[in-house]
Amino acid sequence: MKVVVSIGGSVLAPDLDADRVADYADAIQSLDAQGHTLGTVVGGGPTARDYIGSARDLGANEIELDQLGIAVTRLNGRLLIAALDDRAAPTPAESYDEGREAIRRGDIPVLGGIVAAQTTDAVAAAFAEYVGADLLVYATSVPGVYDADPNEDDDATRFDELGADELVDVIADIEMDAGSSAPVDLLAAKIIQRSGIRTIVLDGTDPERVVRAVEDGEYEGSEILPEA
Repeated sequence: MKVVVSIGGSVLAPDLDADRVADYADAIQSLDAQGHTLGTVVGGGPTARDYIGSARDLGANEIELDQLGIAVTRLNGRLLIAALDDRAAPTPAESYDEGREAIRRGDIPVLGGIVAAQTTDAVAAAFAEYVGADLLVYATSVPGVYDADPNEDDDATRFDELGADELVDVIADIEMDAGSSAPVDLLAAKIIQRSGIRTIVLDGTDPERVVRAVEDGEYEGSEILPEA
């Protein structure tokens, strides 16, 4: 099975703990050993937010802030590459073409941000579409997709399953500011909608959850199903 795993920066490297990155590399290598074709996308997490916050205070414009965030995602990507050793492409892919070529060589590509104004949520969805992935897994700090912000609404209910059209509607109604509980952004949701790629959103704080989701179909989270 061809799988793209999107690892949130707050999940992979919230505090630059080497053991945490190594655990994620072990999970990816476990799936690789089972014969799955893999691609990974890494977010910026709290480190990116810290840099962006400081740069905003210094007067940087939004495109400059996006570029700064992209740089941090690629630094996080280099951490994962170091842990994956010779199974990963040697540097973070800076385009979808580079990522696809790495897969064709038999390497595991690691992508961060690609272009300004596009989050790594969207990068993961676009890359999954580009390489014809069978499954897209979002390993986030949020345990699935909810019908409202669970931090604001005690009655918020998690979807076990929802259609891609429904995902777009749900995400469109959730504010996407810092700290939002939305697991993916609206552009990512629309790419998932058009591509028809089966997608799972789960709590990725334990990387073994990603392995179980791919290998056994066992997970606590939300599955986005292609529309009929």
